[in-house]
Amino acid sequence: MSDTQQRIDELVKGNDVVLFMKGSASFPQCGFSGRAVQVLKACGLDTSGIKTVNVLEDEEIRSGIKEYSNWPTIPQLYVKGEFIGGSDIMMEMYESGELQKALAA
Repeated sequence: MSDTQQRIDELVKGNDVVLFMKGSASFPQCGFSGRAVQVLKACGLDTSGIKTVNVLEDEEIRSGIKEYSNWPTIPQLYVKGEFIGGSDIMMEMYESGELQKALAA
């Protein structure tokens, strides 16, 4: 496992909720990242308690997270070490109630 993959693995496994995104929870820098933050807020999460990783600040993480998850786009949400998906999947799971259950587990 490369150093970057190890760093990502530690972030994913060391935090209950991790969102790899463009920008921060308080200042998302793309529409999809902004929507992901809004979905988490709608689930009742305080975004100050969410670990966010700004991929724009670290090119190794930006490309490495796509390899780690085998998922081509950002944002990417992980809950308790499990890959959930991007903003579209988050929205679908929110609408069905699945995301709230995953976050509460």
